[in-house]
Amino acid sequence: MNALSKDMSGPLALFANRLNTPTGAERQSAAGALARTGLPDRKVEAWRYTALRALGKQDYAAPPEQVDASTVRALLDGVLQAHPAMAALPRVVFVNGRHAPAFSALPDDVDLSFFAHEPQFGLQAAPDRDPLVALNTVLAEDGLVLRVPAGVDAGHVMLISLGVAGAEPLSFHPRHTVVVEKDAHLRLICVQAGQGTYFHNPVMDIRVEDGATLEHVTLQTEGAQAISLGTLYAHVGHQSVYDSFVLGLGGLLVRHEVHAHLAATRGEVHVNGAQRLAGQQVGDITSVITHAASDCTSRQTVRNVLDGHARGVFQGKVLVERIAQKTDGYQMNQALLLSPDAEIDAKPELEIYADDVRCSHGATVGALDDEQLFYLRSRGIPEHEARQILIDAFLDEAVALVVDATAQTFCRSVLAARFAGKGEPS
Repeated sequence: MNALSKDMSGPLALFANRLNTPTGAERQSAAGALARTGLPDRKVEAWRYTALRALGKQDYAAPPEQVDASTVRALLDGVLQAHPAMAALPRVVFVNGRHAPAFSALPDDVDLSFFAHEPQFGLQAAPDRDPLVALNTVLAEDGLVLRVPAGVDAGHVMLISLGVAGAEPLSFHPRHTVVVEKDAHLRLICVQAGQGTYFHNPVMDIRVEDGATLEHVTLQTEGAQAISLGTLYAHVGHQSVYDSFVLGLGGLLVRHEVHAHLAATRGEVHVNGAQRLAGQQVGDITSVITHAASDCTSRQTVRNVLDGHARGVFQGKVLVERIAQKTDGYQMNQALLLSPDAEIDAKPELEIYADDVRCSHGATVGALDDEQLFYLRSRGIPEHEARQILIDAFLDEAVALVVDATAQTFCRSVLAARFAGKGEPS
């Protein structure tokens, strides 16, 4: 099959050595879609604020079969030491997109399998519409397939993705599936970390079935030279809850894209988050929340703290279909700019076809409050500490939205350790 041979210029050429032998109907269809569209640029509305130029600065090789164990252990310890409770939680560890059994401690109350053994592309992902999902579909080698049986409270599970690159830039494209069956409950904590130059392109397909609850927290601390472009699909059933939060701290270029579909009555979706970026970092949180049934609720609050030449992007769309009467939707993006060179691009959006709804959205941008800063300094607090107090207070209101106490403490511990004693991110 040579569907990509017609257009291997530009960014697609970066993966040419890995795009020539897709097998299976899904991979072949995705390869054809990718050949037709290429990777997105700013002419594509959904990517108008986030350019992928950084992706085209080097070629990407497939990850090596063997990775230095001491490097992996050091990265993993860095994750687990942020909060003592983390080390005791069951975890599934992936290194460069492949399951790493030696570093995992598998949970007992869930059904686990892996994409490498039995490829499952899921029912929600749309490679014909989303080029990065198409790229993942062609190149996916491994990923977690996790199922919580009906009625089971599975407690906490950590999904840890580590990128380890040496002199040669790498790319990896894990494909994860999470199903929480009827009346079940799962608290999923995802951590992304790494070192070196790599491209992490994960896709996650989530189903929260009737009466079930999934509390999902993602802590993103990718390596300083990493590009991470993740896409997540969540299908939410009757009287079920998908409650998510992403904390974005690392990476050179990072996008967290969520497509949540409220498919049955009285479903609930929360897509909250916070980003703290500096230097030349770009962080993009994009969401599309579709209300396709009546009496459903969605909430989205995202806060950004940006310093240096960092740029934050928030694109949030709430789509209310005609059938979705009595929808309750709320969306807010707030940004704190610590530098005159920092930038936030915000695009909250409502598209409503029903007539009995309660929906609102908004965005605010500002700097640290001089009066509050003066008040703290007048009490003898040094300027850098006063600035840190105000920044922490701003972010803490977002982190407080994390429902699970363990995950909330974990996020706060990582923030405190990363920025301790600093008046601004570094």
